[in-house]
Amino acid sequence: MSQSNFGELYFASRERISQVVKGISELASDTGTELDGSLCSSAVGKDLVEPFLFIVCGEVNAGKSSLLNGLFGHELCEVNILPETDRVIRYRYGSPPLDVEISPSLEERFRPVEFLRDFNLVDTPGTNSMTAGHEEITRGFLPVADLILFVFPVDNPWGAATWNLISSLPPDCHDRIALIIQQTDQREPADIKVIEEHMSDLSMKRIGVIPHIFAVSGKKAYEAKCAGAFDALAYEKSGLPAFEEFINRRICDSPKRRAALHTWRSHAAAALRNIEDHIEEQTRALGGQHDFLTSLEDEIDAMRERLLARLPSHLAGVAEVFEKEAVWVTRSLRKSLGLFRSVFRIFVGDRTGSQTETLFIDRLRSAVEAVAESDGADIVAACRSHWGELDARIKEAIGAGLGEQEPIDENLGQARRRFVQRIGRAAHEGINNLHLRKELDADLRRRNLALKSFTASTLIFIIAGACCGIFGAIWLPWLFCGVAGLFALGGSFIAILTRSRISKHFHAALLDTCGTFAGTLRSDYEDALLVFFQEYTACLNSIRKHLAGRQLAIEPKLSRWHGLFLTLKSIEQDL
Repeated sequence: MSQSNFGELYFASRERISQVVKGISELASDTGTELDGSLCSSAVGKDLVEPFLFIVCGEVNAGKSSLLNGLFGHELCEVNILPETDRVIRYRYGSPPLDVEISPSLEERFRPVEFLRDFNLVDTPGTNSMTAGHEEITRGFLPVADLILFVFPVDNPWGAATWNLISSLPPDCHDRIALIIQQTDQREPADIKVIEEHMSDLSMKRIGVIPHIFAVSGKKAYEAKCAGAFDALAYEKSGLPAFEEFINRRICDSPKRRAALHTWRSHAAAALRNIEDHIEEQTRALGGQHDFLTSLEDEIDAMRERLLARLPSHLAGVAEVFEKEAVWVTRSLRKSLGLFRSVFRIFVGDRTGSQTETLFIDRLRSAVEAVAESDGADIVAACRSHWGELDARIKEAIGAGLGEQEPIDENLGQARRRFVQRIGRAAHEGINNLHLRKELDADLRRRNLALKSFTASTLIFIIAGACCGIFGAIWLPWLFCGVAGLFALGGSFIAILTRSRISKHFHAALLDTCGTFAGTLRSDYEDALLVFFQEYTACLNSIRKHLAGRQLAIEPKLSRWHGLFLTLKSIEQDL
């Protein structure tokens, strides 16, 4: 096991909790959730990311520095036959390398070595050469140390100075002690066994418990780890694997560290519940705002129903306009059916029917559009007044204004023009569907046929009289001209008679269709009014988009919440 695998499960859980805490803090900020400050990054760094602290004690040249180098596979501490550590040295992560003298007895060394991110090492001077300042500083680290390593050289495992320091430790430190027999490559395995038994007996006598005892060769372990190809056999013989496994267990099973993990998991779970409550509150508020918007749409429908209730009186006005235009177009038709115009059309063709129908349609459409224009003005005024009230109500209920988001005057103006155009088209189509021209054309054809007959007879007898006059007949021209005159008088009488009859018949036909036209126009008016209010309701689209945007904003946050919740549950199971 290399140093990168020390406490792998613990560090994985710690990293996951750190990421969850970070994610929860970010989600709280995004959702506007007020947390109690327990998830601040500084507190997380202090409790979770605080490195493990190892203290190494032992006599001069006991092999403390070699042990640390072999343990982490890095030449962190200088090794020499002469004492190299003359003060307490704390190794911490830092870049660039930096040595800081805290006091004459304490120095901190910052090194860009990755394992120092998670492990701080305190290398002490030899226990047999400690000054008062050294011992005071060393004892200051003991209460906060995660592991206290006492290193004994294989040739002197009963050094009094080291055992005296062990004996002076308070009982709460005993479970964090490990005894290391260093330089085992200098003795036979049988000798190592005897030394371990001797140290166990001595521990029981000195402190009443037997700490974990490991026999290792830091030098061999360092050489095995730093070899070009990792020498597994030499590494195994160094005795370091068992020691590293012990460290791994202590890291993963550290009550203090596991308690910190549980505490932060609990803080994270509480914060997640707060965020969940806030998201649910936002969702409920959003649902209420959707309901409010629906109530506004119902309110607009009620406005439309009130305007539809006025329709009978408006249709009465349309009927009055219809009758008025019927009288006018009948007079126009009667004028068109005058004698001279009728005779003239015999020779050039008669389009009286189509011209009359077109004239009536145009005039009636203009008249109906004028009525619709007046109605449209009333509807626009009602909508504009309603819109002015909506702005304040929507700001209060939703927090978004309408005034600057929708050009209401322009929208209502366009809706009014389309309303008038729809009513005008409906009037046009309604007259076309009545087929008034069909009966009028039939009457005109019969009249024109009669007028053509009388006109032709008149012309024939005039021509006959003229021919007789040419050939010298005296009385025959007068006779033929008299007969021609009779036919002319007869045609004139027929023209006058049919003119009155056709005009009256056409006027009666128009009046008979007035009710049908009004009924047809009622349906079209309702449809046009429905479309108008649909366009008015569409002016609330900015609010709909605002609510839809807020809904879309909540969904990814809720998804992030679920992801954090599942991760936290997984961490809880691992712990």
